[in-house]
Amino acid sequence: MNDTKNPGVPRPKLSDILNGGTDALRNAWNSADAADDFKLLPRGEYVAHIISGQLTNSSSKGTPGYKLAFKVIEGEHAGRMFWHDIWLTPAAMSMAKRDLGKLGVTSLEQLESPLSPGIRCKVKLVIHTADNGNEYNRVKSFDVLGIDKAEADPFAPTDDDAPAGDSGNYAPSMFPPSGPREGLPDAH
Repeated sequence: MNDTKNPGVPRPKLSDILNGGTDALRNAWNSADAADDFKLLPRGEYVAHIISGQLTNSSSKGTPGYKLAFKVIEGEHAGRMFWHDIWLTPAAMSMAKRDLGKLGVTSLEQLESPLSPGIRCKVKLVIHTADNGNEYNRVKSFDVLGIDKAEADPFAPTDDDAPAGDSGNYAPSMFPPSGPREGLPDAH
């Protein structure tokens, strides 16, 4: 069978892309039930980690912003995600400074660096209806509760894995700081 986008080029087979590991995938396929479509999280308060923050532009008008991704860590909805857009426009700047200040961000340049891992927040989530009638979750407010220590990565190298003569001492400038941003409380 040929690829419709590239006539004359054969379509890859499943066995080609799995390097022969089709049995495990076939077993998973046969034993799995189809997941339900994601539904909105109910309005309420959630304890969640911020798992990322990145600069972005809105898809409709190209408005500059900073998007926070949250992951619920407690309760029946643990593991679910939701997002919060912080708009970087003159009209929204006071709200942007309020929200970003909670994360220790005091300058626009800091938005180009990753956030500290493990920021735990209490988030008030509501359901918003857009002009077109579509509903979505919206962060009404959030407060930083602290910084949770990251769980040890079971696959991280140990001191025994270091090459001979490698003391593991690297210049501080080689890696971005990973500690909490100034002004954020430590949590345990």
